[in-house]
Formats: sequence, C-alpha cells, structure tokens
Amino acid sequence: MKFSLLIAIVDDTIEDKAIDIAKTHGAGGVTSLKGAGIGLNEKKTFFGLTYERAEAVLIFVLEKQASIKVMKALKKELDLDSTGKGIVMTMPIEHLAGIDVQQVERFQNQIKDEEV
Repeated sequence: MKFSLLIAIVDDTIEDKAIDIAKTHGAGGVTSLKGAGIGLNEKKTFFGLTYERAEAVLIFVLEKQASIKVMKALKKELDLDSTGKGIVMTMPIEHLAGIDVQQVERFQNQIKDEEV
C-alpha cells in the first residue's frame, strides 16, 4: 500500500470546514499547525501595525488514492482555484512508521469498496 502526505494551507477561519470535508472524503486523523501567510503583494498595514493573515496548515497521512480524492474535494468545496483561498498538495511517502493499524485497515476497506 502506498501512502501520501496531503498538506492543505487554508485561512484559519475555514480550518474546521476543511477538516470536515477531508474526513467526509476518507481522511482520518489530522495534524493542525498555525501559521502566518505572506503573499506576493506587500503586507497590509493599519496605523503602523502589520497585518499577516492567520492560516492553518493541515497535514494528513493518507493512502495514495484517498489523498487524491480528498485533495479534489478540498479544491472544489473550498474554491481553492480562486486567488488567496488556500493551497493543497500531496507528496509521496517513501517510508512510514507509527500509523495506526486500524487506519490501514480502513484504507484497505475503502479501496475494496471503490473497486466494486
């Protein structure tokens, strides 16, 4: 079984929505980190204070096909094709240790269900 790392970087106001979408489409656990985004444009200032957009960095370990399904769902349901809405990507995992056996069984069952 091949695994992928799915990373979604979204505005922190839609973090819960992104997690719900991912779980609905096959994701199990998630690691959530807080970040601050700086885009191509200059930072916005207000009375000398710099505004940096707060972002959530969501990290999922998924079976490869599940990661593609989750990525497509996030892209569509969060409208990530619009500028500044967020970004989602996958990366192959070469070696993996520590994943829950129940999660692996869940991925295997998902694959079997989709083949039918």
